[in-house]
Amino acid sequence: MKQPDLLNAGKRKIAWAAAHMPLLAQLEQEFRDEKPFASHRIGMSIHLEAKTARLALLLRDGGAQVAVTGSNPLSTQDDVATALGAEPGITVHARRGVTPDEYRAHLQAVLAARPDLILDDGGDLVSRWHEDPAFPVRGGCEETTTGVHRLRARAARGELRIPMFAVNDARMKYLFDNRYGTGQSVWDGIMRTTNLLVAGKSVVVAGYGWCGRGIAMRAHGLGARVTVCEVDPIRAVEAVMDGFTVAPMVEAIRTADFLITSTGCRDVVDKAALAVAKDGIILANAGHFDVEISKPALLSLTVHREQVRPGVEEFRDADGRRIYLLGDGRLVNLVVGDGHPVEIMDISFALQALTLRHIVETSSLSVGVHPVPTEIDTRVARMKLAALGNSIDSLTPAQTDYLRAA
Repeated sequence: MKQPDLLNAGKRKIAWAAAHMPLLAQLEQEFRDEKPFASHRIGMSIHLEAKTARLALLLRDGGAQVAVTGSNPLSTQDDVATALGAEPGITVHARRGVTPDEYRAHLQAVLAARPDLILDDGGDLVSRWHEDPAFPVRGGCEETTTGVHRLRARAARGELRIPMFAVNDARMKYLFDNRYGTGQSVWDGIMRTTNLLVAGKSVVVAGYGWCGRGIAMRAHGLGARVTVCEVDPIRAVEAVMDGFTVAPMVEAIRTADFLITSTGCRDVVDKAALAVAKDGIILANAGHFDVEISKPALLSLTVHREQVRPGVEEFRDADGRRIYLLGDGRLVNLVVGDGHPVEIMDISFALQALTLRHIVETSSLSVGVHPVPTEIDTRVARMKLAALGNSIDSLTPAQTDYLRAA
């Protein structure tokens, strides 16, 4: 596609997303009037598609200079990156299909803008800054489970040097983005890419956190028989109580038609599991990094490999068994799809924007991993209710006093 075509296609995508993001529209007017980010520079590492472009524009409208890169080599949409990069006040360093070296160079290019605020997705930008903290960063926020795990691990080692907010842990994030967003977008990507029926099939979901819950719930709604693989016995009991079967991976994979990983851990589907996988199984990953399905183990069993559909690669072993991997084992909802539904990201990005403003407006923040303030979580919930045309009751003063006394 030629540059003018990319530009126009990207603008149309961003406009479509913006038209369905009422929370960011409300914040846009507020930010234009108040300019909370005037004189600030924001560095973003994020899946670069239409909804995230809308967030970058909101931060720009709030007065910031914004530098953006992708947070995954295969999740950038080139038309959106082109359109966003044409906007004043925003620089973009991203394209789809970058090499590992190019990916790192793009992270470095964002840091070369010397951002004092960081918005991260997965933790790579913050990690790169820590390798050479040549300029001060006021703070930042992280929106993924994986990224928050990495931040807490860094903090536990005594190596975290800036205040970071765990947006992923806000209730208005994980209860909706992780569950409903992942649940729908993962199956959107799988069905778009394979054009196969889900009803009547055997689906294995590895991990029963909020993302896994959403994936399993939507698989059941599509008519599949669902088995959950878990290492946490409490979550495993939850899965059973929710009506699903629970089994070890090497047992569940033998009869699985679809297997989706969503754990944040590596080698969830290892060589032992792949060696007994059902012929024709379709593997997909919903975790941030491409390590949950062991690609080295898969290659070690493979005698023939070919691309059979866009986004679908076939691996055949010596016995003729076929294993299909979607999106190179990377985030299936973004690599072969458009990511979470627009309205879901409207919620998550409202949290991100308000959390960044909180960092700017708070005079003293200690180094560490902080929760999103309850008032921000509650405000976003009320904004969403209003956007949906709903209202709720409030406690009376007497009820408030009663609960406090209890």
